[in-house]
Amino acid sequence: MSLLSRLFVVSVLVAASALAPNASAFAETGRASWYALTSKTASGEMCDPTAMTAAHRTLPFGTRVKVENLKNGRSVVVRINDRGPFIRGRIIDVTKAAAARLGFVRKGVTDVRLTVLSKD
Repeated sequence: MSLLSRLFVVSVLVAASALAPNASAFAETGRASWYALTSKTASGEMCDPTAMTAAHRTLPFGTRVKVENLKNGRSVVVRINDRGPFIRGRIIDVTKAAAARLGFVRKGVTDVRLTVLSKD
């Protein structure tokens, strides 16, 4: 392979790695709601309303996400184990226990920022 070809391949790989998402770079802002599901989640495990878990449309199961309530500054770390929410404008459904720690059980929804901490 010529030097020019090698340089092209290296530049393509560097560009691709710069565009590839990594766990710590993912952040999303939107509305959160809570749910008290007591049946199986999309991952196959039973939902526990007292656990720090959540539903997200696209993040892989097992991903740990920091959820920050933008109204009061409270935050929790949840593990993605379900799919949803399926209501327009919402980006995550957390368990009732997570919503309680975030301070929005009574209101039902709040504005949040999600930051991926790790993908298991």
